[in-house]
Amino acid sequence: MTPLPIPAFSETSTALCFVLILLVPLAGTGIALINTGLGRSRSAAHSMMTSLVVIAIAALVYFACGFSWQGFVGRPAHFFTIGHAGWNWIAAEPFFMRGLALDGSPASLAVLLQLFTVGLAALIPMGAGAERWRLGAICASTALLAGWTYPLFAHWVWGGGWLAQLGSNYGLARGFVDAGGSSTIQVVGGLTALSIAWILGPRWGKYSAQGMPAAIPAHNTIFVVFGCVLGLVGWLGLNSAGALLFSEMGVERVVLIAVNTVLAAASAGLTAAIITRLRFGKPDASLTANGWMGGLVASSAGCVFLKPAVAVIVGSVAGGLVIFTIEWLEFKLKVDDPGGAISVHAVGGIWGVLAVGLFVQPGENGGQLLAQIVGVATLVGFILPMTYGLNWFLNRFYPQRVAVDGERQGMDLHELGAEAYPEFVTHTEEFIQR
Repeated sequence: MTPLPIPAFSETSTALCFVLILLVPLAGTGIALINTGLGRSRSAAHSMMTSLVVIAIAALVYFACGFSWQGFVGRPAHFFTIGHAGWNWIAAEPFFMRGLALDGSPASLAVLLQLFTVGLAALIPMGAGAERWRLGAICASTALLAGWTYPLFAHWVWGGGWLAQLGSNYGLARGFVDAGGSSTIQVVGGLTALSIAWILGPRWGKYSAQGMPAAIPAHNTIFVVFGCVLGLVGWLGLNSAGALLFSEMGVERVVLIAVNTVLAAASAGLTAAIITRLRFGKPDASLTANGWMGGLVASSAGCVFLKPAVAVIVGSVAGGLVIFTIEWLEFKLKVDDPGGAISVHAVGGIWGVLAVGLFVQPGENGGQLLAQIVGVATLVGFILPMTYGLNWFLNRFYPQRVAVDGERQGMDLHELGAEAYPEFVTHTEEFIQR
């Protein structure tokens, strides 16, 4: 069954959207730098090179089959009928994007954006699996994410799928809303990060025999902070292009989107700095950076709908949530997440999605919160078990964690044969049993 086509973009909208999409790779660069900087120096080159490989694999796999499952609004899809309502569950596109005209149409612009955002989602789990995740296993896991997990959920939200239809079929306001990818990119990537952290287990030396976590400091805070700046620029493009393509908003909303994105990041970063200052006596640079990124993540879902004052609230809450979730995961659940990917992207993204339902304009929120809750329940109740199951199955046949000797030596030497900083690297002895 083929739904009705959507209107074409004007020349102005097409040109602006194209330029905005070209900013999106800076978001991926920022995440790569943050993941690398928050790890130890002996795995820095491995982290950066793997980021490049992950982006390449994600784009190629999405080209081969990912778009076939995601599609775009107005293009062929498979439906099932419940109670006289047709529910769109998966796209019906040919493999290798055959039949798609790359002519500047909304569908072609969406494909270009997705070639970048699928890589962005695939970079997120690397923060949780840092310093112990094998390069070959990362490539295989990325193929699963880009070829199935990401496009399936993205179709439900951005491709006219059943979550987007909650408004038309059940009267839940606009249906599930996510303009810039808080759920489709960030939460999907963050839940995959949680799955990888569970499967790999903590780094050697992270926990004592009594179960207390040891502090393993970031090796390059400059990378981390610079990654935050690049992330802000990339998110301006991501949120704006996503709103134009997936929320049917005009170019006049781009300024509002940019203002909301900046305010959310700024308030989240400052909140994180204040909380760490109050708790530890001095502000923590790495946690402040994670708070900043959490604000960007939370801004994406409602960037085109929220008022600037509300964006400040959304960002402030995100900054606080990231700080406390990092501690909770590390101390209570014993989840070793060197890059804070789970807290920043999964928790920050879920909060951003829920914020749309909580803060929509009065008179426009009939059922919107319920639609957002249904989307979050789908992520936690379906996407998380699915991505965990896929990676668990992969781990059974192709172990994802590097050998103990490789972790002791460092991923740079073990997998690449050369260190990022050969002049001054020293390895501490984390492998002595405590």
